[in-house]
Amino acid sequence: MAALISTVMPVTALAVDVPILIYHRFGPRVSSSMMVTTQMFESQLLELEQGGYHVIPLRELVNHLVAHGPPPPPHSVVVTVDDGHRSVYTELLPIALRHRIPITLFVYPSAISNAPYAMTWQQLSVLQATGLFDIQSHTYWHPNFMREKRRLSSDAYRRFVDTQLVKSRQILEAHMGGQVNLLAWPFGLHDRELEDSAREAGYVAAFTMEPKPAGSSDNPMALPRYLITSAVSGRAFSAILERRQTTKKSSDE
Repeated sequence: MAALISTVMPVTALAVDVPILIYHRFGPRVSSSMMVTTQMFESQLLELEQGGYHVIPLRELVNHLVAHGPPPPPHSVVVTVDDGHRSVYTELLPIALRHRIPITLFVYPSAISNAPYAMTWQQLSVLQATGLFDIQSHTYWHPNFMREKRRLSSDAYRRFVDTQLVKSRQILEAHMGGQVNLLAWPFGLHDRELEDSAREAGYVAAFTMEPKPAGSSDNPMALPRYLITSAVSGRAFSAILERRQTTKKSSDE
């Protein structure tokens, strides 16, 4: 019996099954399809706390999946926010400070301090100074790569991809001073060619919008995330957490 336990336990210990959540915009009321109310977001955080979940930095999960670092604790969840909307500063920041949760922001730098809906570089610096926010790449201006691939010649498309992946990293690192090597695919769209280009550009992991938990068997350049909108409230949000537990139990068995 001892021999059987010693051969089974390492496999169980290596099983990783972590939901990565994506948010976009926050506000007192729903005014767009990508917005969640601050009340809804905070209630979800309370559900995580009361359910014994741990919100961990995305880098902690990536370190395990990509670099074979220590596994995250049981019942881990990751929070990410895409685009760099100004409501991250005005609405999300106070909640993050109250609950002390780590958050990864995927921003496209062409909008920062330029688009009226986006944060400024100074606001991003304030977020980073809290120690809770890790600012990463969402490409340079959030293109639809599949559409551009159909529209451009092969050479022009390769140059376009290089600009979107490399320029974003360079600008974010120049402004923020941290390491930028995580990428969120715009609209969740990617293919093998883009994955190879991302690796060449220095990214170690990239993220889609496939609704399932991230695990050890997933492609590091296409790690899944759950899109959270106002429709994913109450029972729908709980089901994401329950699916994680069910999948984890099945993998252990």
